[in-house]
Amino acid sequence: MTTRIDRRTFIRQSIQSAAAIAAVGCLPAIGPFAAPASAAEAPSLAVRKGQDIPLLVKETLSALGGLEQFVKPGDIVVLKPNIGWDRTVELAANTHPDVVKALALLCLDAGAKQVRIFDRPCNDERRCYTQSGIRAALESIKSDRISLEYMDRRAYKELEIRGGQAFERWEFYMPAIEADRLINVPIAKHHSISRLTLGMKNLMGVIGGNRGRMHHNIAEALTDIATVIHADLTVIDATRILIANGPQGGRVEDVRVINTLIASPDMVAADAYATTLFGLKPEDVATVVAAARRGLGVMDLSQVRMV
Repeated sequence: MTTRIDRRTFIRQSIQSAAAIAAVGCLPAIGPFAAPASAAEAPSLAVRKGQDIPLLVKETLSALGGLEQFVKPGDIVVLKPNIGWDRTVELAANTHPDVVKALALLCLDAGAKQVRIFDRPCNDERRCYTQSGIRAALESIKSDRISLEYMDRRAYKELEIRGGQAFERWEFYMPAIEADRLINVPIAKHHSISRLTLGMKNLMGVIGGNRGRMHHNIAEALTDIATVIHADLTVIDATRILIANGPQGGRVEDVRVINTLIASPDMVAADAYATTLFGLKPEDVATVVAAARRGLGVMDLSQVRMV
């Protein structure tokens, strides 16, 4: 198992750094995923197929040693699915609600103190949360330790992006950064600008500001964001993928059901593998290339430990 960054230590060091910056907060860029020097250091990657989604989620994470490798008793966990669009589940614009529910339940089983789920949608947030099926799925758990939340505009903070290539500063949603664990849960789908929406693109849901500005240099902009937001685990929902007219889709003809789940503590490795589901190679997607070049993860699948 690849060694995890201790998020509490990361935040504590970040706060200490921020205190020296005066008025504007500052988090140090992180680059913990340089190419492995040996096979023993290679990031682990699990890929499983199956039609029973709760079982699929459990088996995929079991291959990584179980969710308890990432979530400890008492942790505050953020699950970050894609809930960006006013679309129903069969249109594959949002993360499958059963994937989100299964992960939330596993977090509870691992002893999480609180599981918080949120996104900054492109459409009306109330309709997105409902139409996606995620609200109903989470409410069916009936646990006061799980909360599906609308994002609080007061909780954003402008942070410096050290070494940023597209931006030097941006607004970040602090509950996502300050959580003990962040689990990134994107759906794999086509995107008209970034070519694909995967783990890195999904992190746009926890930043503020005018996100349209990021599209002018999307690969470097997303890499800038990923140097500040660290996901402890990326779980890519490819139970059904949107192969055209993304990111919002709207036609069932553009959806392909492949019943696949990908999971890795290395977001770049997870994204790199997901490109192959679309008949592409990791080097075909600029965001994957930019992140690997800047040391955020491993895109060379021959250096990834498949489990």
